[in-house]
Amino acid sequence: MDHVKEERAGSAGQAAAASRRRLRKFEAIAPGRALLTLVMAGFALLMVVPFIWMVGTSFKSPAEVFVYPVKWIPSSLNWEHHLRVWTGPDGFATYYANSLKISLISTAGAVFLSSLAAYGFARIRFKGREPLFLLYLSMMMVPPQVLFVPKFIMFDAIGIYNTHLALILPGMFTIFGVFMMRQFFLGVPGEITEAAFIDGAGHFRIFFRLMLPLAKPALATLAIIDFSWHWNDYENALVFLLDRNLFTVPLGLQNFILENTVDYNGMMAAATAGIVPMLLVFLIGQRYIIQGVAGSAVKG
Repeated sequence: MDHVKEERAGSAGQAAAASRRRLRKFEAIAPGRALLTLVMAGFALLMVVPFIWMVGTSFKSPAEVFVYPVKWIPSSLNWEHHLRVWTGPDGFATYYANSLKISLISTAGAVFLSSLAAYGFARIRFKGREPLFLLYLSMMMVPPQVLFVPKFIMFDAIGIYNTHLALILPGMFTIFGVFMMRQFFLGVPGEITEAAFIDGAGHFRIFFRLMLPLAKPALATLAIIDFSWHWNDYENALVFLLDRNLFTVPLGLQNFILENTVDYNGMMAAATAGIVPMLLVFLIGQRYIIQGVAGSAVKG
């Protein structure tokens, strides 16, 4: 009985000692963590303040825009500027429809084609695979502006200049997407695919039935990143679209600003309308971004 009591007393003493060590360690790092938290909170506030001012200004009256000190919350919500953005002669409804069409189709194609190419580079062994992948990856160093003239000549020759296809077709191919998905597939244990091969599955069956379900976080991350690229793409739309009815949100926003140079309320309302979809996409998919990036960094 005394032996049991001694063991219990010894265990309690060890637990107390471990607790004291953890407490000392926490006390040692707590000030550093608190300082880091305050610094990051300050940077976050700097990022959020312009957005708050933009949204608040879109609801203000013109007289309240330059009031000092800054009036962050308008005295009354003025919806006139938002209504004019959506129902004016050049309403944003057409720009939204065009951007959604281009972004959704391009993103769907980019996710599928990037995954398929990444599976080939990660799981199919063939001669020259690594040099070919490095050559493909090196294309990321080519500035997109260098390709405008060749793309213009090619699109004009095949008849897709001044159409949405001039943005959709190139948008389905993304080097970053192939690299990201390849990194994820390399992190999947090879024993899984080897077992599937032993059971008689081919590459396409393994890709669709095994690898894609495992890659859902990475696929969601790629879709969110790629959608944001296409939604914010201004240069390609500026170069390859002439018809106003084909304009995307960035082009429509730029035209609205040029035509309403002193209407700051209207410009902020248009900017708010253009950024809302990106906020929704990020809020819905932020946890997938963290999981996908972490999973893609498993193996290099």
